[in-house]
Amino acid sequence: MARAERGKTVTDTILVSGANGHLGSAVLTELHARGALATGGSRTPGEGMRHLDFDDRAGIDLSGVSTLVLVSAGYAEDDQVVARHTAALDAAARDGVRHVLYTSLTGAGDHLGFALAHRATERLVRASGVPWTILRNGLYAELFGSLLTWSDDGPALESAFGAGALAAVARADLAEAAAVVAADPARHEGRTYDLVGAPVTAADVAGRLGVPHRTIGLAEYRRRLLGTPELLPFQPPMLASIATGIRHGFLDGTGPDLADLLGRTPRDPLAVAVGAAPVPSGITQAQDA
Repeated sequence: MARAERGKTVTDTILVSGANGHLGSAVLTELHARGALATGGSRTPGEGMRHLDFDDRAGIDLSGVSTLVLVSAGYAEDDQVVARHTAALDAAARDGVRHVLYTSLTGAGDHLGFALAHRATERLVRASGVPWTILRNGLYAELFGSLLTWSDDGPALESAFGAGALAAVARADLAEAAAVVAADPARHEGRTYDLVGAPVTAADVAGRLGVPHRTIGLAEYRRRLLGTPELLPFQPPMLASIATGIRHGFLDGTGPDLADLLGRTPRDPLAVAVGAAPVPSGITQAQDA
């Protein structure tokens, strides 16, 4: 179904940005499972996707899109991230997009080193003139598990999280929640949802694996991060901020929004974190888990 709007042909197509990434691809899969008319956008588009490069402002084309699922383009410094999102929102307003769904950061994450770009983008979304919904996503259970490290001197997991807990959430649940909103955006217009899961500690993960958890200091954690060549310059401060936020109890709050959107109990974040933890051969999940 198509209609004329602002001199353009507008269909009921949902466009998911960052569709080659973990979250974007999962959202697109969920939408297709619901029978929604949806496509993906990416700088390196696959078959049936649209080329979408937010660094190429003049080349952004959102014509024919009714709902834009703007997956945060956060893999950069804040100024570049905000510039990308600005370009996307300007194009959405210009091309007649009727709803923008932005994947932001949980409200509890204001202390984190990457919160500013999300909050700045939320301002832009609200000021864009396009109807909107904001999903404030909690930190992934997959990320929590992957940030644990294995001790060099015996079977133990190490982290800088201390006894702190994270209200972690499975990425698949966040993708499903985004698909629920994108498939019926008018119902969620002007709403901001905080999508967090159940509290998980590093000791919980270690217990599932039948090994102890050892806490390292934040200075040691930062030293290790700075010595990791795979990390880009802006990433060690971001990861260190996650560690101190968890350690000092700023990220363990729960809420009902995720279950309400899903219409069910969210996936067990502990099981997801355990599955993402780096586990040497010979170590298996505890039988009573």
